[in-house]
Amino acid sequence: MFDKHEQLHRCRKTLYNLLMGFERTRWRQFTRRELLRQAAWAGALLPWAGSAILLGDTRKKGKQAQQGTPPNSSPFFQVDEALLEEVESANFRFFWEQANPETGIVRDRCNAINPDKSDLGSIASTGFGLTALCIGDQRGYVSHIDARNRALTTMRFLWKKLPNHRGFFYHWANVNSGERLWDSEVSSVDTSILLCGILTCRAHFQHSEISQLAAEIFNRVDWTWLSEDTRILPHGWTPENGFLQYRWDNYSEMMMMYLLGLGSSVYPLPPETWTAWKRITFEYDGIRYIGSFAPLFVHQYSQAWFDFRNKRDQYTDYYQNSITATDVHRRFCLDLAPQFPDYSDDLWGITASDSARGYVVWGGPPATGPIDGTVVPCATGGSLPFLPQATIRVLQTIKNRYGQRAWTRYGFVDAFNPLTNWYDTDVVGIDTGITMLMAENARSGYVWKTFMKNPEAQRGMERAGFKSYQPEQAAKSD
Repeated sequence: MFDKHEQLHRCRKTLYNLLMGFERTRWRQFTRRELLRQAAWAGALLPWAGSAILLGDTRKKGKQAQQGTPPNSSPFFQVDEALLEEVESANFRFFWEQANPETGIVRDRCNAINPDKSDLGSIASTGFGLTALCIGDQRGYVSHIDARNRALTTMRFLWKKLPNHRGFFYHWANVNSGERLWDSEVSSVDTSILLCGILTCRAHFQHSEISQLAAEIFNRVDWTWLSEDTRILPHGWTPENGFLQYRWDNYSEMMMMYLLGLGSSVYPLPPETWTAWKRITFEYDGIRYIGSFAPLFVHQYSQAWFDFRNKRDQYTDYYQNSITATDVHRRFCLDLAPQFPDYSDDLWGITASDSARGYVVWGGPPATGPIDGTVVPCATGGSLPFLPQATIRVLQTIKNRYGQRAWTRYGFVDAFNPLTNWYDTDVVGIDTGITMLMAENARSGYVWKTFMKNPEAQRGMERAGFKSYQPEQAAKSD
């Protein structure tokens, strides 16, 4: 039998020729970020403007995007709250059970039908997992003492034992030993996700040792090394080949990385790094928004922790931009309904995920990847704060109509295709994580409120030039 984890991750070596490792006689496929880089390298995702022409016009144009979650209030009916409570509780179970209790490192994924014991851990999954501990404590899924002790164990291991370079961690680690796996890169964005989880724990637990460890881990990260000869930060570094050639040069999930670097008091990024990356504007169905890649997760990840509501920099309101991008994606899926009749107002959402043919980076607009009618629950789960009524409707449909095969003890499977009767058996840490965090943000704003207590987060947004404003008033004055 081939190891699915190895199938998903070994081929980074083939794509970049940057990683040195032992030969394996296994399948090789691409992880989310490698496929995004490959697509960008090949120019497959540009240009996007005007792509609506290819997909037809099946609805009236110009309809405004649905408004997002009001601050400090839940937009959900009781039946929807019940579903989200079930979702978050199941998601928490993944992060509790699929972490090594001696190291705190969380597995990248697991088979939820026949659980495996892979050693492949992900620092991004661990960052989501640290945040999940805070939510689990807040919601009563675990005792305060148990949640605090797991956070302490994890952060002690991160500080003392997990290999790092200049404070940045390797993308993949052995969940038992912390050993670098897959000859992986020191990852700038995955380290950033981990740091977000660490800072959330500091603000939530308010425990002296957790606070000290969080400060030490965060302050060890040398952002000046990462930006030594560039204002556009690289994706990572390997001891074998140095910095990767790919740069975070366009709007995507990387906003958190720049903001954390700007917020550092020890090795801060210069303010001009925030203005150095591109913000390309696209149009679909008469609606314009900032975007870069087709998968919907690029509009979600940074906003799982950083609270962009009622704030804008010199360029845009990124929260409103994510609302628009989500609504555009919904329209895009509905436009595909003649070809894939499972897509409807009750069932839509595509982002990078598993498929019947392996891991695929797909989404739109424009149609990217071999779209085949597959539905990805975290596409709508990760967008709950942006379109609460439209997204909860989809999650209710998945649970009620397909739950016997699309639901597991850890929540929704990573993907499924009702047209071909294919249902994934795996759940993926980062996809489970974005669903859990955004469900909580949509319900209570808890992750936003907790994370934004950190001076690093506040300082990063200030140095990036964010100012508070009222979107409606701004719209009237335009």
